[in-house]
Amino acid sequence: MTVYVINPNSSEAVTRGIAAAVRPGLPEGIRLTCLTMSDGPPGIESDAHVAEASERVVAQANALETPSAVIVACFSDPGVAALRERLPCPVIGIREAAIETALGLGARFGVIAIGTASIPRHLTAFDALGVRDRLAGDSPLGLSVPDLQDPHKTEARMIEVAQRLKDDDGADVLILGCAGMPQYRDAVAEATGLPVVEPCAAAVALALRDARVSPKTALEDPNA
Repeated sequence: MTVYVINPNSSEAVTRGIAAAVRPGLPEGIRLTCLTMSDGPPGIESDAHVAEASERVVAQANALETPSAVIVACFSDPGVAALRERLPCPVIGIREAAIETALGLGARFGVIAIGTASIPRHLTAFDALGVRDRLAGDSPLGLSVPDLQDPHKTEARMIEVAQRLKDDDGADVLILGCAGMPQYRDAVAEATGLPVVEPCAAAVALALRDARVSPKTALEDPNA
């Protein structure tokens, strides 16, 4: 079984972080290939980026040889709907996977967004999925995707936003709202005491479930 994870931005560091987040939970016999869109922007942070990423993702996925599943590793789920019309295998967007996972872990989920421009896209998607009433809050870091590679700039801010989602908004489960955030999952979970869903790992877990393969957990629960 071959699972492809497509990172629609040009950051190899983000792709390495995705691979590090998802490979420890893979059962034997699963081949996972992570791809980077070298001609994409360093981060998918605007509506224009999403539109461009959708075209690139579709072109990339159409060229894959016999994928068992395709995961689009961007929280805006660019190209997912189009690929589902074209490919016979499961196509999973990490935003949908993260929401599905979070809804099974708590009553109200909070999202740590990369920036304010992302939030309207998130809210539109939550409305379309019929889960807006389960949203506790969607709060931005106010950083860029490249900023996420600098823990001195990012980790304290991640914890601050996560704690506010818990204390002020009433979230009892948190979602990391960008594929570039997996390295902060443990710190956020430890600081808040809440289950934290990393969306790429959640997407791989759903891909394996759909293929009737039992994966390890796609989240980190400090109370487990």
